[in-house]
Amino acid sequence: MNNDLTSMLDEWPFEPGQINVRIIEGVDGLPRLQVRLDLGIIQMHVNGRPDGQRPFGFPSLLDYFEARLDEGSVPPDESDEPDPESDGEPISPVTLTPEDCKSLRDEALQYYHRYIALLVLEDYEGVVRDTTRNLRVLDLCAQYAADDTDQTALEQFRAYIIMMRARALASHALQSEEPKAALLAIDDGIEALRKCFEQQNREGDFENSSEVQLLRSMRGALIPQLPVSQKAELRQRLAEAIAQENYELAAILRDELKMLKE
Repeated sequence: MNNDLTSMLDEWPFEPGQINVRIIEGVDGLPRLQVRLDLGIIQMHVNGRPDGQRPFGFPSLLDYFEARLDEGSVPPDESDEPDPESDGEPISPVTLTPEDCKSLRDEALQYYHRYIALLVLEDYEGVVRDTTRNLRVLDLCAQYAADDTDQTALEQFRAYIIMMRARALASHALQSEEPKAALLAIDDGIEALRKCFEQQNREGDFENSSEVQLLRSMRGALIPQLPVSQKAELRQRLAEAIAQENYELAAILRDELKMLKE
């Protein structure tokens, strides 16, 4: 068998300045996602783990560790109770080792490469699936990592993943000609970003963050597409925001009302 990839690379030239992605059929009849790089091609499974592996018989390492932790975890308020099988010693909480966390990060990178490629192909459901999954990785490491560094190593990416998920949800809704659902997805994403920045003690970075700016830009482009019948609903939401003294949301809703055409 000739292992030279030249003919394959020549058949699909690399185009600088854009993400080159395509779907092909594998020898097993299942779809494969390919990304053309300047020096080669990355190939991934469209479903399941991108490299097609099933670690320990599970769909992914994340699923494996979640199952293992579910079996051995102890509620925080009970973790100091004595273990009847260990001479009265406290039950040890289940944790993820640094090696476990590194393996989870490496796996999450595979899913990152895939959801970026799926976004290019406008497979928004796939993007939502993979971004939701990677947020589970962040939550798992934050809760169970034994090392403080591993608890926070991926937190720098949380805002980006939240934004990508909201963007995909909104885009999928627009594909289905549901602008109202798209607007709600964007609003939910912005609120999730607000909570993210608050939890990271970065409230001052919220307004100018690239993630928030992108979602607000989508929002601004979407407002004129809303049916006029939704103007009454916006007025109701404005009244509720004022009643709850949520003046920032009220200001946003006022802007939306101005953008809607009579």
